[in-house]
Amino acid sequence: MAKEGVAKTFVVPKESAAYVSKISSVTVYAAFDLREAFELSTSENPSVFQDPFVNDSKYIEIDDVKYFYSELFELDFADVRGQNIAKKAAAIAAAGMHNILLEGSPGCGKSMIMKRLRYILPPSSTEEVLKFAMLDFIEGKEASFRPIRPFRSPHNNVTRSALLGGGSKEGQIGEVGLAAGGVLWLDELTHFDKSVLEGLREPLENYRILISRVNSKIEYDADFLFAGSMNPCPCGNLLSKTKECRCKESEIIKYKNRLSEPFLDRIDLFVQMEEYDKDAKADIDSKTIFEKVLKAFYMQKRRGQSVFNARLNEKELREIEASNDALGVLEQGVVRFGLSERGKAKALKVARTIADMEESKVVEKSHILEALSYRKRS
Repeated sequence: MAKEGVAKTFVVPKESAAYVSKISSVTVYAAFDLREAFELSTSENPSVFQDPFVNDSKYIEIDDVKYFYSELFELDFADVRGQNIAKKAAAIAAAGMHNILLEGSPGCGKSMIMKRLRYILPPSSTEEVLKFAMLDFIEGKEASFRPIRPFRSPHNNVTRSALLGGGSKEGQIGEVGLAAGGVLWLDELTHFDKSVLEGLREPLENYRILISRVNSKIEYDADFLFAGSMNPCPCGNLLSKTKECRCKESEIIKYKNRLSEPFLDRIDLFVQMEEYDKDAKADIDSKTIFEKVLKAFYMQKRRGQSVFNARLNEKELREIEASNDALGVLEQGVVRFGLSERGKAKALKVARTIADMEESKVVEKSHILEALSYRKRS
């Protein structure tokens, strides 16, 4: 990780220069082509690109390492009426980088919440900001060098190779690779091809994706927060109190079965959303939510974690401080909800994140109970 006083250089195309924001410890140069980039890198006094925009980045410093973030919430949770449980779940998902699935009637606010998730994600190190810029360049986009994590939302007709990576000759990066470090959101989840969804099981488990071709094997980082949203049934009215569901039971079962149990077992948070209420209040904004995410981020880093709570391995999981009451409730939850070992581990990780958001060093019974409430599936 970059430390204060250690300078780095990054060369960008000149046509992209007007969109570049400098961050601490990084010097940005602009070049028309590879030849000019080489000359810049070997020159004793290269011309530094002067950023014409005001840098909106802030940072927190933990153990001499700076982590950058922005408080310019382009989409704000203040616009979302009601849905307090879903908003709390989104905050937990962001704080620990936990996978989340929202289920609800059309128009209840699923998309609004998912689109705002990006702006409350944890701060980024210098290396991460440069990595996000690299992903932009790979895709042919202009990098901003802002500490805003990637957000990918492919359409439900996306092909397997476009989502996971591949191609007829070369192992091109897919959406899962471009989402690394950020969010991969699949809206209308049950409308995606089942084979495409099953292909996500590997990156959701190993956080890497391996693409094999005749002459090569390429492995991409695929460590992303998976976010899914779906209707409760084909017509969307199953959970509605005002509209009648037109679906047959067999149609609902077929609809639900498009998501396999192994796939669903990789989700940390399940939320059944309320129907839209025009009289509901928008009582929390993104800045307030992000402050809780920052608290959780600080707690994780102060424990010496190099990964977010959702990525803790078995050894690190055993080291989580939890009260006896909390562990007892967790075991009861395993029986009640029929949780697999993976499901049990996810509940404990989510509880750890909830405790971090409350700045509690120990996972208590209340944290486990809340985590288990997100394991219920319709």
